[in-house]
Parts: sequence; C-alpha cells; structure tokens
Amino acid sequence: MPHTIYATRATKITVCLLTVAIVGLVAYRQASAQAPALAPAPARIAAAPIHADHETYAATQDRIRALNDKGIRVDNYHLAKAQCWLDTSFHEYSRNDRGGYPQAALDQAAGLIGALESGRDPGWETPLVNGADKLRLDLWSKYDQLKKMEGFSCAAQATACAEVELVHAGNEIHDGGWRHAKPYIQIAEDLLAKAERREAECKQPAPVAQTEQFDLSADALFKFDRGDLEGMLPEGRGRLDALAARLGELYADIERIRLVGHTDRLGSDAYNQRLSSERAWTVKRYLQSKGVMAPIQTEGAGESQPTPATASCAGERASTALTRCLQPDRRVSVEITGTRKTP
Repeated sequence: MPHTIYATRATKITVCLLTVAIVGLVAYRQASAQAPALAPAPARIAAAPIHADHETYAATQDRIRALNDKGIRVDNYHLAKAQCWLDTSFHEYSRNDRGGYPQAALDQAAGLIGALESGRDPGWETPLVNGADKLRLDLWSKYDQLKKMEGFSCAAQATACAEVELVHAGNEIHDGGWRHAKPYIQIAEDLLAKAERREAECKQPAPVAQTEQFDLSADALFKFDRGDLEGMLPEGRGRLDALAARLGELYADIERIRLVGHTDRLGSDAYNQRLSSERAWTVKRYLQSKGVMAPIQTEGAGESQPTPATASCAGERASTALTRCLQPDRRVSVEITGTRKTP
C-alpha cells in the first residue's frame, strides 16, 4: 500500500511538471509571435522550449547581421550595444540563470535592433535592467565623457559593451555578491582602457610616408669586381643585417625600397651595366632572406651616374690611384619610402 501511494505521488508530480512545461511553451510561442521571448524558467526542463529559445537567439543574431549587411558598422555604438546585450543574455541563459536577466537583456537587444531597422533614434540610455545595482559610478562618468570626445567614433564599440557589462555585474551582485560581479567589473574596466586608447588614436593625424635615401659602399659590400652573394664580404653582410634590423625598428609600414647599383667608369658599358644590376639584385635577395617583406625594386645604372666627388679623378685607367679615387662611384643607392613609427 505505501508503495502505491508513493507511485501515485510521483505520477502526479511528473504530470504537474509536464503541464508547467507545456503551458510555458504555449505562452512562449504566443509571445514570440510579437517579440523575442524566452520560455518561462519552469518550462526549461524539456527539449522543446530550450530548442525554441536557441532559435530565438539565432533569429535575433540574424537581425543584427542583416543590419551589418545593410552597411551599419559592427563598431556602431547602438549595434555594438545590441550585440553585447544579446551576448550577456545568452551567457546567463547558458548558465541556467533562472532570474529575469536573460529576458531583460534580450528585450534591450531587440529594442535597439528594432529602432535601427525602422530608422528611429535608439537613444543613448543604458537602463539598469532587472533591478541591477549601479556599480562603479566613476566608470559611468568616464563613459559619459567619452561620448562627448572628438574620437568617440573609434571608442563606441568598447564603450557600449562596457556599459552593458556593468549592468551585467549589477545583476550578478544580487545573486552571488561581489565575487560573482567582479569578473564583469573587470571586463568593464578593461573595455574602458581600450576605449580611451582608441579615442586617443582616432584623433591622431594619419602618418605621412617619408622617403629616405643613402648609399652603401660597394667596396664594403663586395669583393672587388664581384656582385654575387658568394662575393659578399663579411663586413657587407653585417651592414645589411643592421639595415634589415633598422627597417623593422624605425618603420611602421614600408611602401617600397628602391635599390640602384652603380659602378665606376673603368670597364666597358655593358660590363658595368651587368655588374651594377647584379649588385642591386644580390642586396635585394639578402635583405629578403633577413625577413624584409616590403616590395623591393632593383635596377643597374652602370657608370652613368657618377658622384660629384670623382669629377676630378684622373690618371692611368688601370692605376691603383685612379681606382682608389673612383671609389665613391662604386655603390648601391638605397631609397626607402614608408611611414615611421611614432616615438
């Protein structure tokens, strides 16, 4: 007899739970026909209402994507806030939050999306939904200041999400105290730092590309009358190593590097043209082997562009004195066009 009573009670409890789930699912479907609505917490014990809730989240996310497809930027303040409301709602839903925050945050997301879809002003208020405490008034004050700054457009996304996370924290403090709220306060603090950094960067003028020119002595780079990699001197490798490192240290962006090989007037025109081209090409290959990724142009000028320093050089064509005097003509000219890093 006692077993029969217990079985009867168990049956009644099961029937009651199923009835609650069914009633909740029906109410959910009726509400969702008008606005995104989650199943009541008691109904979230069956697969059907949970599956329907996930479809609601997916449909809301699709509406955000559609707005972005129409040209509203992801970092737009209102679209970013809608996304963050949706994210925190789903986060708490996934943690089985049985309170009102998942639905309240979803309502905020839907309201912003609806305003953007219809071309209405979504407003700039971030309400304390579900009875949230207003934590960290200093952060709220800084968010309000950011909205008035010249570079706010660059800080809008971080600011919007920081505000939502503070409301999120204000809800969590009711459920688990400051220990539960702390992670979301930390997110809000980190987002403030990001927003301030982005706002400052947004006001900086766009960097202007500069052109730098200098010569590398071919006599220091190569053995005499050589232009191939095997003919490069240890001193030449060291100078090119230093150049590659300098490029990485000084330049934020390099548009191009132009290398022009030059020779002295000794030798035939054809020979000097080949040697000058080979030296420029070898320097390019070496720099690339050291990780220089910028576009590099090479050409050979042969003996056609002597330096003013050799204008008075005279003597026997094969003499050591003349060869020494013409040394400045044997060079590789380097022209770098790029944007320097901000000190």
